[in-house]
Amino acid sequence: MKNDTCFGYSTFRVYMSRFLVFSVYVAITIAALSLVGCVREKTKKIVGFSQTENIGPWRVAETNSIKAEAAKRQETYDFLMTDAQGQTSKQFSDIEDLIARQVDAIFLVPREYEGLTPALEAARAAKIPVFLIDREAAGKPGEDFVSFLGSDFIAQGRRVGEWLAKATDGKAAIVELTGTAGSSVAIERAKGFRNAIANYPNMKIIASQTADFSRAAAQRVMENIIQAKGSEITAVYAHNDEMALGAIQAIKSAGMKPGKDVIIGSIDGQKTALEAIIRGELGVSVESNPRFGPLVFATLEKYVAGEKIPPRIILKDRLFDATNAKDFVNEAY
Repeated sequence: MKNDTCFGYSTFRVYMSRFLVFSVYVAITIAALSLVGCVREKTKKIVGFSQTENIGPWRVAETNSIKAEAAKRQETYDFLMTDAQGQTSKQFSDIEDLIARQVDAIFLVPREYEGLTPALEAARAAKIPVFLIDREAAGKPGEDFVSFLGSDFIAQGRRVGEWLAKATDGKAAIVELTGTAGSSVAIERAKGFRNAIANYPNMKIIASQTADFSRAAAQRVMENIIQAKGSEITAVYAHNDEMALGAIQAIKSAGMKPGKDVIIGSIDGQKTALEAIIRGELGVSVESNPRFGPLVFATLEKYVAGEKIPPRIILKDRLFDATNAKDFVNEAY
C-alpha cells in the first residue's frame, strides 16, 4: 500500500513537471507569435503627405486620388496627411512634424516655390526621401528631393496662348487671372502664355491680377477689372478653371456674353469647365491631371527597390475645346 502511494505521488510529479514544461512552451510560443506580429507592424512603411490646402475641385480630386491609393496599399503603408490650409508657414511646420514622426517618405505639394528649403534640408538630414507633386520647390532633384511629378506648366500656358491666338485672329485685349503668388504653377503658366502671344503684336495683356485659384475671388477681381476696362476687354486667360468660371459669372453680370463678347481660356480640365465649353461660354481648357495616387506610390516603390528615378516625371495633358469636350466630360473630375 505504501509503495502504491509512493508510485502515485511520483507519477503525479512527473505529470505536473511535463504540464509545467508544456505551459511554458505554450507561453513562449504565444509571446513569440505576438512579437512577430509587432515586428510585422513595424515593417510597414509610413508615408507622409503634405497637402498645401484642400479647397476646390482640383485639389480635392488630387487628395482623394492619393488617399485612395494609400488605402489600396494599407498592408504595406501607414498613411499620414497634413493640410497647410493655404499657409506656407504651416506647411513648414507640417513637414517638421512628419519628420519628427519618423515617416519613411514624404509626398509634398509645395504651396510656394521658395520658403520650404529649410524643411527640405531637414528631411534630407533625416534621410527621408521627398517627392514633389504638382508644384515645384527650390532645390536640386536627386539631392534636396527625389523628383518632381507633375505637368509641364509652361507648355500648358503656351497651349492656351496658341489656341487664343487662332480664336481671335491674333488680336485681343486680355485680362490675366493668375494663381497663387509665388507658386511655380502660376509663374510658369504666365511665362508659357506670354511666350505664345509674343509673336502677335496685337495681343496685349491689359490687366493681370491674382485670384489665388479661387472662383469667388476671380469673380470679385473680374468685376473690378470690368469696371475699370469695360468693353475694352475681349479675352480672359485664367490660370485655372475655377477662376475662369468666376470670370464667366462676372462677365454675365456685366451684361456681356462669355464666348462671344469675351473669349476665355483656362487650364485644368475639370468637369464644370468642360460643361461650360459645351455651353459655348468657355473656349478652351488644357488638362492638368490631378490623379497622382497610382503614379506617386509606384514611383516610391521603384525608389525603394533601388531603381534610378528621373528628376522630372511629366504627365501628358490633353486639350479640350468645342471639338471634343462632349467626348470627355463624363470622365472628368
